[in-house]
Amino acid sequence: MDLLNTLVEKGLRRELPTREEALAVLATSDDDLLDVVAAAGKVRRQWFGRRVKLNYLINLKSGLCPEDCSYCSQRLGSKAEILKYTWLKPDEATKVAAAGVAGGAKRVCLVASGRGPTDRDIDRVSRTIEAIKEQNEEVEVCACLGLLSGGQAERLRAAGADAYNHNLNTSEGTYGDITTTHTYADRVDTVRLAREGGLSPCSGLIAGMGESDEDLVDVLFALRELDPDSVPVNFLIPMEGTPLAAEWNLTPQRCLRILAMARFVCPDVEVRLAGGREVHLRSLQPLALHLVNSIFLGDYLTSEGQAGQADLDMIADAGFEVEGAGTPTLPEHRADGCGSVCGGGAESASESGSGSGSGSASESGSVPAESAAAGVTAADVLASRPGLVSVRRRGAGTDLAPNA
Repeated sequence: MDLLNTLVEKGLRRELPTREEALAVLATSDDDLLDVVAAAGKVRRQWFGRRVKLNYLINLKSGLCPEDCSYCSQRLGSKAEILKYTWLKPDEATKVAAAGVAGGAKRVCLVASGRGPTDRDIDRVSRTIEAIKEQNEEVEVCACLGLLSGGQAERLRAAGADAYNHNLNTSEGTYGDITTTHTYADRVDTVRLAREGGLSPCSGLIAGMGESDEDLVDVLFALRELDPDSVPVNFLIPMEGTPLAAEWNLTPQRCLRILAMARFVCPDVEVRLAGGREVHLRSLQPLALHLVNSIFLGDYLTSEGQAGQADLDMIADAGFEVEGAGTPTLPEHRADGCGSVCGGGAESASESGSGSGSGSASESGSVPAESAAAGVTAADVLASRPGLVSVRRRGAGTDLAPNA
């Protein structure tokens, strides 16, 4: 396929695809899916070999958030029956972090619900970072605390933080349909403040919220322009009690196409398979390892993932290896401070433009033809899916051992 050959060549040169090429990846048929995965896999192996970086989430403060992000079980007005607790103490967070590191995690991600940290919160998280680093000197620590204000990134960096995560989530054109208590521009500003404060920027998206193909391309082109070091790709976990609880728009095949498109747009960036992989990729998770070079180990913030050992077995069975603590994740040119936009002939992402509305993707909510032929209706499929989501009842905020 000429399209895939072109995308591979561009990926190996770190060149940005055109919007039409990115959209064409999302429009490929299931018959061509393995060809798409193989092509994107060539780009992944060029920059990251067969290494898989493991990351481990710790929810430092769960629930009771004043923001109204529709996808989030911790949002204002959420009726989701999740764990709710205030700040973990440094020793509590360190104990949970140790379980993740023992399971092979190279990075620990410290997350707290809320609009953004106060100065007191920065002090609190700084003490936690210092405690984790004292026990695990080589582990990377990423903070995800919401919108930053001036000087806060520098203080986190001084405490030992390596990175800061703040996702764009969706296209600028549809952001107001998802969240009203802050803006898309607020998120962009926080990613820039993190970089200016000396932290490695981490920013990604959530797919499956009813967005169009154009929206997905818009947000990935915007991320390419921001040039974060890591791009988490989340698939919406439709939690009961949230406004998007009925948004079951993804098939495993569509998830793979989205990940492939992300790899072509961000060829030399740490593309991380994040929340929702077990729910939406299911038995096709191993194929995603040919597209991403990073995953979360174990559970998520308020939902449970598959067993940590199952993650490790999957990586080994698929012929990949866990990235060691002493191995640089990013290619040498990025580690030296030259991002994707430094690639020879790389095109500007400024042409990405705004989103084209919040219409659902072309195959959203569809039932496979073979299921329909067997008498399985859309209602049958939807009725079976909520059971795929399991609320986290272990690890941080509980007396039970974490999943790692």
